[in-house]
Amino acid sequence: MLDETGQAAFPRLNRAYNSVFRPGRMSIGLVVPLEAYPNAAVPDMARHIERARLADSLGFSALWLRDVPFNVPSFGDAGQLFDPFVYLGALAASTRDIALGVASIVLPLRHPAHVAKPAASADVLSGGRLLLGVASGDRPDEYPALNMGFEERGERFRDSVDYIRAMAEDYPRRQTAHGTLSGGIDMLPKPASGRLPLLITGGSQQSPDWVARNGDGWMTYPRDAATQGRVVGEYRRRIAEAGLPDKPVMQSLYIDLVAQADAAPRPIHLGFRSGTDHLRRYLTEVRDLGINHVALNLRFNGADIEDTMRRLADKILPEFHS
Repeated sequence: MLDETGQAAFPRLNRAYNSVFRPGRMSIGLVVPLEAYPNAAVPDMARHIERARLADSLGFSALWLRDVPFNVPSFGDAGQLFDPFVYLGALAASTRDIALGVASIVLPLRHPAHVAKPAASADVLSGGRLLLGVASGDRPDEYPALNMGFEERGERFRDSVDYIRAMAEDYPRRQTAHGTLSGGIDMLPKPASGRLPLLITGGSQQSPDWVARNGDGWMTYPRDAATQGRVVGEYRRRIAEAGLPDKPVMQSLYIDLVAQADAAPRPIHLGFRSGTDHLRRYLTEVRDLGINHVALNLRFNGADIEDTMRRLADKILPEFHS
């Protein structure tokens, strides 16, 4: 199947997936909380709903939440504080068009039924605007608190993906490590378009072939452009060898946007400080290498957050609107 540009089209899964991910194109989202907290682990969540609405009105394509069950001091970031599914409900009621993503739910720490039902609920309540990132987790301290084994998280992750997929079926029958689905009971609601878009984060303790075959897309981390191009190419090669239609790739990027448009870049954690000129060049380069969406994180941003959002909307979004 080809899209209107003649390129191989991605599958059509729900409103969010179809709008955020387009072959050969890039869209731009924002990571919540929409505030700077460079020297603290815990944000104050100031004006968080107002800023989500602003992101929606400015034309950003997605807001991304994180799943941080516990504030782990060694990790150094408590995320948006609120449970992601509760917060998805609040954002669904407060915004109109922007996709609502989670990057990512730590599947081994939850029973998959308690992922599938709230995820489908958020998808329906938002009108098909959910993108569900899933991960195996990277904070060992959390596992003993929930009586889970850190070393077994890869197996639990695979089983959870299978279970969540089954929940989209009517009266599913499945034998899993998480429980027996007998075919005599059903879970409601079903996802808005019949299927939850599952985006796998990194390797999630799986083989590269499994990741390529089983996700609806892939979340990866920022790298220099040449390395990112090789990594994305390898992912898509594995998809093609499995005989599957192409799938999108997205990445995160921390930025500190300075006032001088032509300011040279300086590295920061998983990103850079620069003006809009360098940011535009970087985004263009990774788009041309196959990245379909970039989630910008403003945690280390030195300027006013709302002013920065407006500058991004004015100077960056017009070139990268999906």
